[in-house]
Amino acid sequence: MKPFTDEDVEIYIQSKVEQRHYLVSKAVEEVQKIIQQLTTEISYKAVRFQAISNSGIHNENIKVLAPSQFLITVPLRGLSGYRECQVRHWRYYTVNGTKLLSSVRDPEELHQWLEVEQFSKSLQQWHEEDVNIEGDLVPAKVLIVFRELVEKSIVSCNLSNKVTVLESFSSVVRVAVETSESQVEVELVPAVEIPTCWPEKARWPRCLKRWPSQEKVQCIKSLGFDLLARSNYHWQLCFSRAEYILMEGLDEDGGCRMKCFRVMRQMKEDVWCAGNKPVITAYHLQTVLFWTCEKYPRTKDWRCFPEAFLRLVQKLHKCVSQHFLKHYFLKNTNLLKYANTSDLDLVASKLAVFLENPVFCLD
Repeated sequence: MKPFTDEDVEIYIQSKVEQRHYLVSKAVEEVQKIIQQLTTEISYKAVRFQAISNSGIHNENIKVLAPSQFLITVPLRGLSGYRECQVRHWRYYTVNGTKLLSSVRDPEELHQWLEVEQFSKSLQQWHEEDVNIEGDLVPAKVLIVFRELVEKSIVSCNLSNKVTVLESFSSVVRVAVETSESQVEVELVPAVEIPTCWPEKARWPRCLKRWPSQEKVQCIKSLGFDLLARSNYHWQLCFSRAEYILMEGLDEDGGCRMKCFRVMRQMKEDVWCAGNKPVITAYHLQTVLFWTCEKYPRTKDWRCFPEAFLRLVQKLHKCVSQHFLKHYFLKNTNLLKYANTSDLDLVASKLAVFLENPVFCLD
């Protein structure tokens, strides 16, 4: 294995990583401005939906999965005082409200049912039939209402030349947003923000772990979680605030974790897994980083960039090769479970080539 030099790394960062940061920051700024205008109009039309904030590149509502693929959460209003539901019962309905003879399948670990009675305070609109079946808030129905509002608001905001609603095989809402540099595909996701508690099924941190610190753990768990409308029946658990805090203070000890992450992300986008809809996203890389930080918690493990970087790539290679990457907060969830295995194998082969001869591509 030929080691790359510090000079190689700095040239790569200056020529590739910093350019990417500039372009993505610009795209985030433009997309954020357009989606804020759109969601402001939506919130004017329907009180249940809230406009996204305009808080610069580090907006917690915006997740950059790839330079041309964003996920933006749209907060839902009028649901507060959440508590976990202990009683389990079967559901016998379709998303259209038709009765079924057999029950709907149970949610996987990353998902859950959501009943309006789980909130001590709720707007009357959440009890209405357009989003509610037998007391359940149904994501597919929320998305139908939301899609109609998006389509109407694009017209009323005169954004038809900048925003186009994309066809979808599922109920998710995706739009194409034209920016000054390129087109960005954005998934708009209604989200119930639950800042008051930590979900019981997220048994984190695992015992006897030195990373992150106990102080940071307490801070993270006090921020709660979100529930996203991304499927028909079940709401998806999301820990974006927790993940943001973990990334924010990554190198307080002077290490090179963030540098490793940024270079790995750039290599992924340039060489290992390029394209507009990559099978491996920045979110997968972030999860690999968290697991590696937990396994190597000491400051000295992150002093030498070449060593730390190759260790991170080796972890990524192992996960992609095995088609298995554990969610950082929900250990029984495989983030690659539904990924295309042929695409994963292709990425794994490219990672193997790099690990045999670690050279940065400057073309």
